[in-house]
Amino acid sequence: MPNPLRKIHDDIAYILPMAVFLLLTGAAGKWPDAYPLIYLVKTILTAAALVVLWPNFTKIRWNHWWLGLILGVVGIFQWIGMQLLLQKYFPVFRPSGEAFNPLTYFHDDGMRNAFIVVRLIGAVLVVPVMEELFWRDFLWRQILAPNDFKLAAVGEWGWAPFLIVAGALSTVHGKWMPTAMVWGLMIGGL
Repeated sequence: MPNPLRKIHDDIAYILPMAVFLLLTGAAGKWPDAYPLIYLVKTILTAAALVVLWPNFTKIRWNHWWLGLILGVVGIFQWIGMQLLLQKYFPVFRPSGEAFNPLTYFHDDGMRNAFIVVRLIGAVLVVPVMEELFWRDFLWRQILAPNDFKLAAVGEWGWAPFLIVAGALSTVHGKWMPTAMVWGLMIGGL
């Protein structure tokens, strides 16, 4: 049986998971007491959107997967090291004391551990896939070929998308903006 969602316009397929994610991230900021529930719903809905819309996305090639792995490891050190350095010398980049802490929020070990697992699944599996599809598979190519992003090849180079995508990515990362900008330039260069 054909997938009825296959008829969804490709632009919408790329935008929808990101929109769901950002909308629910905003909701969590507005209702911090509901953060664990909103994060669970956000992770499930974003993952479901990715799975259902998968036929609309460009087929992934694994030709140079090892470069991504190397850059990912370098990126961990870049992100953590740069952010700690910025926080040390510039108070504006320090996280607020209001950040959600599952160790103090949950009194039940099972609920706390379940939330930590969901948080890790969201941060390690769902968000990277959603972001790569949106920022580099869609937006990058949309900048190169505004009338039909699929006319631009995945990995096609251009200074405009290189700089614009890194800048746009950094704007959704709040106090991590400079760190995200450097990461965006690194992954864009890859």
